[in-house]
Amino acid sequence: MPQNRSFKLKRPQKKVDSGKSVEEIIRELKAAGQNTNNNYRQRSLQIHGLICAKCGREFDEKNKNLLTVHHKDGNHDNNPADGSNWENLCAYCHDDEHTRGLLGDYLGGR
Repeated sequence: MPQNRSFKLKRPQKKVDSGKSVEEIIRELKAAGQNTNNNYRQRSLQIHGLICAKCGREFDEKNKNLLTVHHKDGNHDNNPADGSNWENLCAYCHDDEHTRGLLGDYLGGR
């Protein structure tokens, strides 16, 4: 037997006509997101250098895309200018860092 469910309807939000196409707005939003990510990434690379903090592998301009920024506290919005919440990790060590807890939980029966 079907259940009665009540749904609240949202009022339509007023839209501001900026004169921009949807494609232009999407392009601007993507560019803004990339700039934010690149700002802390570039800052971390400058502060900590092109080296993995875990395995010590060194990188150069050609392969620095394999070097990632790990947020120590797990909060991607916590980006202090001094870089105290970041460490540069190679893609392999970064993956290991994030799967380590999963493995512990699995082995611990959680």
